[in-house]
Amino acid sequence: MRSVWFFVTPSAYILSDLGYDVWMGNVRGNRYSKKHATLDVRRSKFWQFTFHEMGKYDLPAMIDHVLNTTKHEQLHYIGHSQGTMTFWIMCSERPEYNKKIKLMQALAPVAFLNNCKSLGVNFLAYFRRPVGILLKLIGVNEFLPSSEFLGLFSQIMCKDQSLTQEICTNAIFIFTGYDKNEMNTTMLPIVFGHTPAGASVKQIMHYGQVKDSGKFRQYDYGYFDNYWKYGSLYPPEYDLTKVTAKVALHYSQNDWLAEQKDVEHLYETLPNTVGKYMVGFERFNHLDFVWAIDAKKMLYDKLTKMIELVESGEV
Repeated sequence: MRSVWFFVTPSAYILSDLGYDVWMGNVRGNRYSKKHATLDVRRSKFWQFTFHEMGKYDLPAMIDHVLNTTKHEQLHYIGHSQGTMTFWIMCSERPEYNKKIKLMQALAPVAFLNNCKSLGVNFLAYFRRPVGILLKLIGVNEFLPSSEFLGLFSQIMCKDQSLTQEICTNAIFIFTGYDKNEMNTTMLPIVFGHTPAGASVKQIMHYGQVKDSGKFRQYDYGYFDNYWKYGSLYPPEYDLTKVTAKVALHYSQNDWLAEQKDVEHLYETLPNTVGKYMVGFERFNHLDFVWAIDAKKMLYDKLTKMIELVESGEV
C-alpha cells in the first residue's frame, strides 16, 4: 500500500529531491482500491484474489503504465514485504517483465516463511482452516478493513501520554519484531488511522498456506479443486529461477517475517542477485524498513547509492 512510505520517513521524497521520477504503487482490496469495472465490492466474487493476482496482473499493469507515460524502457523497482512477493510472482509468471527492470531492491524480502517468528502469521497458519471455514460460513470476505471507528479509536488509544499507547506498539511488534527505539510513537495515531487498510480473506489464507507448506507456491484449493485448476493435486511452486532481473536484498536480524535463514534461501535461489545487505542495527524490524526514525542513514542512503551505481554502469 502506497501510504506506508509517507507516515514517518518520507522515503519517496528523498528520491524525488534527488531528481528521480517517483511512482507509488497500490494493490487491490485495500481502502484505496475498492473499485472494479464490473464487480461489486459487496459481493464475494470481488474478493477472490491473493497476492498471486497482484503479481500476475496488477504489478505488470502498473509498470506498463509508468513506462508508457514516461516513454522509458526500464525502471527501478523498490518493494517492501508483500511488494517483494508480487515482484517474484510477476517475474516467474510473466518473465518478459524482467527486461523492464534496471534493478529490484527488495526490503524485508518475503518468499519463504519456514522460519517466520511472527506470532500473528504463525497463528494464522496454524488456525487457517477453521478460521477460513468460519469466515466463509458467515460471509466475511474482507480481512481487517479500515474504518472511521478504528481511526477515532487509535487517536484516543495511541496518542502520546496515553496509558494505552504501549498496547498499540505491542500490537505492531507481535507481527514484526520488537524495536521501540526506532518507533516514532507520536505518529501511531496516524499509522493506525491508515493501517491495516484491509485485504481479502483469501489473501491472508494464502500467507498461512505458504507458512504451513514451507513452499512459495500458488493458492491451495484442496486436492480436487487443485486438480481441476492446475492439473495436479498440489499447487505449482513459483519458479524463482525465472527472476532474471538484477536484485539486491536488504534484510535485518530482528525481522520476524523475513527471517535471516529464509532470506538466505531466497538469495541462493534467485539467479541474478547483485548483493545481500544486512541493516547494521540489530533491533531493526520488519516495519522499520519503511517507518524507522533513522531509516535514511541506516538504509535509504544505501538504496540511493545502489541506484547511482546501476545508472553509472558499475553494477
